[in-house]
Amino acid sequence: MIPRRTFVTSALAAVALPASAQTQAWPSKPIKLVVPYAPGGTTDVVARMVAEYLGKQLGQNIIVDNKPGKGAMVGTALVAKAAPDGYTLLMSVISGLSISPTLYGGGDFDPMGDFIHISIASRNPSVLVVNPTFEARTFKEYVAYAKANPGKLTFATSGAGSSNHLLGARLQQVIGAEMVHVPYRGAGPAMIDTIAGNVPSMFDSLPSAAPHIKAGKVRALAVSSDVRSPAFPDVPTMKESGYPDLISYSWFGISVPAKTPAPIVDRLAREMQAVLKEPAVLKRWEEIGAEGSTMTPAEVTRFIQSEIDKWTPVVKASGAKPE
Repeated sequence: MIPRRTFVTSALAAVALPASAQTQAWPSKPIKLVVPYAPGGTTDVVARMVAEYLGKQLGQNIIVDNKPGKGAMVGTALVAKAAPDGYTLLMSVISGLSISPTLYGGGDFDPMGDFIHISIASRNPSVLVVNPTFEARTFKEYVAYAKANPGKLTFATSGAGSSNHLLGARLQQVIGAEMVHVPYRGAGPAMIDTIAGNVPSMFDSLPSAAPHIKAGKVRALAVSSDVRSPAFPDVPTMKESGYPDLISYSWFGISVPAKTPAPIVDRLAREMQAVLKEPAVLKRWEEIGAEGSTMTPAEVTRFIQSEIDKWTPVVKASGAKPE
């Protein structure tokens, strides 16, 4: 006969086992990575690269799930409400966490309280591209055209609330000329229309625009980085063209719902650092003009809070509206 004390101890251990074992065994099934933009844009490009190599590190498939809408807030809100079990990740973006909540007057989530921010997968500048038939050959000529045709020059972006939307709004402020913003549900559809000539110009993140620039489908006029991109050394910066106020970067990270167990958060942080050291990832980032980050989750959290503090007054001052 088993002594009563031993039986009780064993029973309690059995009751405690499932939750503990679930964390220790993570991941035991495929993981979903929610991308709050449509396929084809920079967020999607970065997400699919991360999904491939993070999946290898974790030994599980990571399935990219595109959920565009409302300036990246639709997909972001979905993850905020997901079970905190490590099986739903967010490709967090500057728009969804730092810009759109102010632009749309709030949202269904708290950018800081509803998430644990784990990693910044890449940071990159924006680029202004035009259809090859557009008459402006330089950034200065583009600005001159905008001034000479107030309210007529249109520019596409991945959507209202994106960093590229704010960059276009800031350009209008700086040059004192009105332009027309044409928001899309992702950079992919916006680029298709720019290539087709349905819109003459587009502000896009450099990684998603890179292959189209290299293929000659669009012409790059300027990048928003502080210095020229090594991937496109012949493309000048907006700063050197006389507009230092237009320095701007977008970023893409990995976040999970708040209350995700610490062992899972720690594992994701370690594996993301390994992913960002992969030679293939480093090469890909170099090709598309992106750069990785070695920030810890605590540093990422402070960084995202600083981005919220930075962009909130910019959104309010720009007069930008959701469209």
